[in-house]
Amino acid sequence: MSSYLELTARERLQGLFDAGSFEEFLAPAERVVSPHLAQLNAPVSFDDGVVVGRARLNEGWVYTAAQEGGFMGGAVGEVHGAKLVGLFQRAMLDNAPAVLLLLDTGGVRLHEANAGLIAVSEVMRALLDARAAGIAVIVLIGGANGAFGGMGIVARCANVVVMSEEGRLAMSGPEVIETAHGVEEYDARDRALVWRTCGGKHRYLLGDCQMMSADSVAGFRQAALDAIAGCAGRPVELTLEALEGEQRLLAERLARYGALADPADIWSTMGMPDAQRIAMLDIDAFVAAAAAHRLGAQ
Repeated sequence: MSSYLELTARERLQGLFDAGSFEEFLAPAERVVSPHLAQLNAPVSFDDGVVVGRARLNEGWVYTAAQEGGFMGGAVGEVHGAKLVGLFQRAMLDNAPAVLLLLDTGGVRLHEANAGLIAVSEVMRALLDARAAGIAVIVLIGGANGAFGGMGIVARCANVVVMSEEGRLAMSGPEVIETAHGVEEYDARDRALVWRTCGGKHRYLLGDCQMMSADSVAGFRQAALDAIAGCAGRPVELTLEALEGEQRLLAERLARYGALADPADIWSTMGMPDAQRIAMLDIDAFVAAAAAHRLGAQ
């Protein structure tokens, strides 16, 4: 079983989609690189850390982007963001059924500061435009860098977020929180705490992630197929009422769990049985336990 976590962006694309079907936009020979990094004498990548194109998934065309976590932690700069925006615009022109984002990123590239921040905001707008046009946006998170910073927000703008247990999703990374508030607040070296706090299982229980996958290419491929099928025929309009509902859910979450020191305490408060054992469950057993709990709570 091929580990999704251990693969590069291009390897993930080759494994997820039908063999030989991926067609890259702005291929390596184009040498579209960041001008900002060159001015700082920093290393550049021939694809600026993101691969965009289209591919077949069970014979159906979808548009896709994969971030390369091995280049600057998958961080977003001006060119990187522009490629993502262009992908969404091309998907809308071609009336694509879905866009799959394979995220593996620490957020905005500090080398490019404001240019990177603007790029992320433009990606959000392009994503929401695509959703409004009826295109399903599916985010896959299973890389070593997770999805943090502005791209964490982008992920939550999608129709469906798919995560592995090893994936992580949050606004601020562990090291950033520790630097700002001290090791007493959040010890970034405590890997078990980090994964309990922003890993796939916790995000699934809180509702920030809609589907779980094992750490395998086959698992993510099937999850992507299921997510696209689940979005077919569903309304995609983003209304003020829906946004206000999300805001109420966040306020209720803060009121209920804000004083709890550890995610395991949150799981216990939710009523999850054997909350301390959740970290030890494999994905199938975990999803089954979460489903049983939700049925019991109804």
